[in-house]
Amino acid sequence: MGNVDSKLNFRKAVIQLTTKTQPVEATDHAFWDQFWTDTATTVQDVFALVPAAEIRAVREESPSNLATLCYKAVEKLVQGADSGCPSEKERQIVLNCIRLLTRILPYIFEDADWRGFFWSTVPGAGRQDEGDDDGARPLAESLLLAVSDLLFCPDFTVQSHKRTGSDTAEDMQSIDSCEYIWEAGVGFAQSPPLNYTHDLNRTELLKLLLTCFSEAMYLAPSADNNILNPWVTFFCATDNRHALPLFTSLLNVVCAYDAVGYGVPYNHLMFSDYREVLVEHAVQILIVTLEHEAGPAAAQHSLDHSASAMEDLEPVGPDNLFVNYLSRIHREEDFSFILKGLARLMTNPLIQTYLPNSAKKIRFHQELLVLFWKLCDFNKKFLFFVLKSSDVLDVLVPILFYLNDARADQSRVGLVHIGVFILLLLSGERNFGVRLNKPYSVRVPMDIPVFTGTHADLLIVIFHKIITSGHQRLQPLFDCLLTIVVNVSPYLKSLSMVAANKLLHLLEAFSTNWFLFSASQNHHLVFFLLEVFNNLIQYQFDGNCNLVYAIIRKRNIFHQLANLSSDPATIHKALQMKKRKKTTTAVISRINSQETISMEGSRPAVPAEPGTLKASLVAIPGTPSLLEYTVCYCSVTLRLSLVIIMVPLLPIKEAFQPESELARSRLSSVSSSAMYWNPTPDWVLSWKSKLPLQTIMRLLQILVPQVEKICIDKGLTDESEILKFLQHGTLVGLLPVPHPILIRKYQANAGTAMWFRTYMWGVIYLRNVDPPIWYDTDVRLFEIQRI
Repeated sequence: MGNVDSKLNFRKAVIQLTTKTQPVEATDHAFWDQFWTDTATTVQDVFALVPAAEIRAVREESPSNLATLCYKAVEKLVQGADSGCPSEKERQIVLNCIRLLTRILPYIFEDADWRGFFWSTVPGAGRQDEGDDDGARPLAESLLLAVSDLLFCPDFTVQSHKRTGSDTAEDMQSIDSCEYIWEAGVGFAQSPPLNYTHDLNRTELLKLLLTCFSEAMYLAPSADNNILNPWVTFFCATDNRHALPLFTSLLNVVCAYDAVGYGVPYNHLMFSDYREVLVEHAVQILIVTLEHEAGPAAAQHSLDHSASAMEDLEPVGPDNLFVNYLSRIHREEDFSFILKGLARLMTNPLIQTYLPNSAKKIRFHQELLVLFWKLCDFNKKFLFFVLKSSDVLDVLVPILFYLNDARADQSRVGLVHIGVFILLLLSGERNFGVRLNKPYSVRVPMDIPVFTGTHADLLIVIFHKIITSGHQRLQPLFDCLLTIVVNVSPYLKSLSMVAANKLLHLLEAFSTNWFLFSASQNHHLVFFLLEVFNNLIQYQFDGNCNLVYAIIRKRNIFHQLANLSSDPATIHKALQMKKRKKTTTAVISRINSQETISMEGSRPAVPAEPGTLKASLVAIPGTPSLLEYTVCYCSVTLRLSLVIIMVPLLPIKEAFQPESELARSRLSSVSSSAMYWNPTPDWVLSWKSKLPLQTIMRLLQILVPQVEKICIDKGLTDESEILKFLQHGTLVGLLPVPHPILIRKYQANAGTAMWFRTYMWGVIYLRNVDPPIWYDTDVRLFEIQRI
């Protein structure tokens, strides 16, 4: 009964607030205390009892009352942070204020006239020790500092260190929060005992923090809108004395989390895992606060001291302390802890058990991918650590699994993009290609052909699957996928027959006349594949007899390319054929692609459910050129609340580029801005003459007669004998001089930064459904469609 009365009283207070037309004085404590004193409402209750329409009504009709409510709630949080919340009543007041602010803030942000309110100085909003109003902080700063203090409040969010039986509460201003880090890991050795209540309180505070940072969702994306979030900027600045322990706590909680635990079947159905929600919010806070361009000081400065990382991390480089600390982690044991933790969580959705659904599966893998991306982008020592051992494959396999699983679902295009971006970043380093030669034996069930080979074979087979049976909106990624294969190709020692045939099948599909002539940049895909073959032949010929045999069998493809007709009649015929084709991927998948039996236990990639995407999109342009990488739309779908996020993507120019200018001259960019494309004979000749066919044609000239002679002389019909011959053959001194290896590296730019911001907030919007913090608010960063 008490809880029912509490809700009723809270609802009455809300009604009073919405019906009062005259301002209520801030000194009317009896009125304002109704919202947080003597109430025991959960965050779900607050969202139900404070309807959106009423918040907007107060905002429009009684703005002074809404302002006072926000100010008073922040004041209570500041008082709680100062006192340390020694009593249960004070803790309940703090929690009620946290929940109320979490509910109200999105409606403050959605109104442009209100966004500056929290950054104004409210009389009396300063801390008690500041003495007068002249020293008062803006309300936003007071709120962020109070939340930061409360995240290290003994007996509220952390385990108290005071002696048992002591009546005196610990002084909040004198405690060293580095001693209260939430979990062992980077820079902290002790693992505090798990406490259910502390984790719940931390989660509520992080939820409020995430809501504060979400002002970015209410600003429309534009070229001049790539500015830093003021909430994040202040929270990650030196004014926040808890920045280092909080960053460490968040990182350690995420990387130490083990969703499976002891592996007792169905334990996640019998017991609620309160730490999973904390971990999910922790990783979301991390990826939001790490949105910052790394400065040269951060990139060049490293931690070379032997002392504890906690003592070494003095602010150097970027003003954002979270970026600063992340970029300066340097100890190998810390890198190992981070990598093993992220790999364990990324691999979790892939776990297969004999009992259906008996193992707990996490759902925040997209946030983990963004965090891994930021780790590699901001800390090059971490990137090199990842690549120097085979541990990188523990990250590669789950990423390839996600790409394959999401390829047919238009609502998960964003997931495919982030996975491809990570692989593009990794492929820019030589060690990644070398690591791919490790045999693949994990056997994660995926609907791909069964093969015996290396991780390189797995990558090629899945990329082939994405291109041939992925959603048509993935076509702009073809350049990226083939760039990754080109980058690693000089180091691949032995491709399987399955992977070799997949590469030849792609060349066969991309070299058809109708495809080559249908867009101004499609021929670039042929250049990429020819470069792959040239790299494998010139640098790894000895171990790649399967590929050489596949090239010999499909030699007509190369002869047709060398003799490609460029007369107007051929072009016209090809364009007529193009009009009869429905989609590129549908046709490519039908061109002699012999699929073998899929792996045991796999399931086909599921397309988006009917009705999850009924948007009228602008026309998706053709495959963009090498140096002009453009993506139209990314969408993420939440089926539970029947909401669609349409994330408009700004042009991503020069997302990757060759280290050598040779590729620029060989693959000159052709403008694809025109909606109507009319290929001409001169245009065909301009790139046909540059096709790098010399090495392959020389190989065919030497080996084809030899193979044919052996087959005739010995009456061979078994390809294994031919493979033995090719395996022991050599072309040393017979091929053209090897060309220099070109590595195309990812280049950060304003376009990609905006894409990551938009994608990241789209994911966070959809993941926070209990309660639905931003549902039914006027979000402008991306488009929302309800179905």
